[in-house]
Amino acid sequence: MAHYYFFLCILFTFSLSFYGISAANHQVTNFAEKTPGGIRFTKEIGIPFTKTLMGTINNYIWTTILQQSDPADRKPVPTVNIYIVDFKGAEAITWGDNINVSAVYLLGYQGNLKWEFTSLLYHEMTHVFQWNGEGKAPTGLVEGVADYTILKAKYFPPAFAKPGTGNKWDQGYDFTARFLEYCDGITPGFVAKLNKKMRKTFDVKFFQELTGKPLDTLWKNYKAKYGNIKHGDEITEFVN
Repeated sequence: MAHYYFFLCILFTFSLSFYGISAANHQVTNFAEKTPGGIRFTKEIGIPFTKTLMGTINNYIWTTILQQSDPADRKPVPTVNIYIVDFKGAEAITWGDNINVSAVYLLGYQGNLKWEFTSLLYHEMTHVFQWNGEGKAPTGLVEGVADYTILKAKYFPPAFAKPGTGNKWDQGYDFTARFLEYCDGITPGFVAKLNKKMRKTFDVKFFQELTGKPLDTLWKNYKAKYGNIKHGDEITEFVN
């Protein structure tokens, strides 16, 4: 009986590894631990919480946003590193599998810092795992997918763009996230399917392949939907 139980444990462990259910490794280093921002990070967030949060977000991105049940579809990321660094000019910067979070930003944030940090990591960790057409996808789309993650995870701030706002589909961040939300309403799993197509390249035709409508038409219909200007499934005029 003991041998049988041992065999099941080995089989289960192998299955988790083979199907990639377990997340990547997560490391956190506070290089700013003696600065005011680094001290605030330690007091209000901390490394243990951050590592647990990274695991939660990692699996959320794989299962819900990118829907990559097959490890072969995922970007190979053995370890995600978060560094708390004393720099100005941005909340965070993601490069490869590494995320630099500004201790200066953490210090100056007014409000629930743990909530804000969580929202920030949903966005930045999406950059770690998403495909970007090997650099060919518009930056606004890449940022829009990352903000789509915080939208779906319900970690978006009150000032987040409302549906129908924005001047162009790849304006980026929350504006593009709302447009992607609209596309997902037409084709369930749209963002995950678009991400899969962007593994090696990018083409605006991906939108039509997934929804049946050209990108320009999608954008016009999206704007029209929230302006109540429609005629059947397509618009006859467009007012921004």
